[in-house]
Amino acid sequence: MSASTTRQSLHGIAEYVLAGPQYALSGTIRLRATEGGFGTVADPVLRVEADVLVVGAILRIPLKGHTYRSLAGEAGFLAADLRSLYSDGPVVDIDDEIQVDPAEAKQLAAAFAAGVTAIATLDGEAVPVLWPEHFDISVTIDEVNYGVSAADSYIDRPYAYVGPQKLRQGDFWNAPFGAAVALDEVPDAAAVSAFFSRGQAAAATDPIA
Repeated sequence: MSASTTRQSLHGIAEYVLAGPQYALSGTIRLRATEGGFGTVADPVLRVEADVLVVGAILRIPLKGHTYRSLAGEAGFLAADLRSLYSDGPVVDIDDEIQVDPAEAKQLAAAFAAGVTAIATLDGEAVPVLWPEHFDISVTIDEVNYGVSAADSYIDRPYAYVGPQKLRQGDFWNAPFGAAVALDEVPDAAAVSAFFSRGQAAAATDPIA
């Protein structure tokens, strides 16, 4: 199983099993990083931990053998997409079989956790959000987005990014949306934090493009 297969499956869970039911019940699509994975911020209380869906504080449902629809159903909810809210989203279908390698899932959880820790060094009161649309965790501080993406069409593996809402000119900015660096080049929270700090300084001093 490839890392991209695991990532795509987890992205599908983020939308169809977590954010979709949460939006129907609580009116928000925001998710959050949790210990060993990610989960909802409101009812229903759901989270993914490696290759298990945790429902509330007790029920643990293995992901293996489920589709997104059947997984949500076993948890007691209707799987739902969010295409009425945004045009992007997971590449998997709601009735596809979930395929998650637990080791790869733990690596992705560690990437999101590094992002959360790094964001806290910029602003200890900032609340990072894991967005189901792009499957990235981020925060906006002074009109600049700081985050960690699971991967996408721009970089095919987890990466950290700094994205000013008004693009800047300068040596730091190496991506169409601002700046990005693969997490294998910034392998821990301290390195991600240093990257964010460089981006914060560059955004404050570099001219608008």
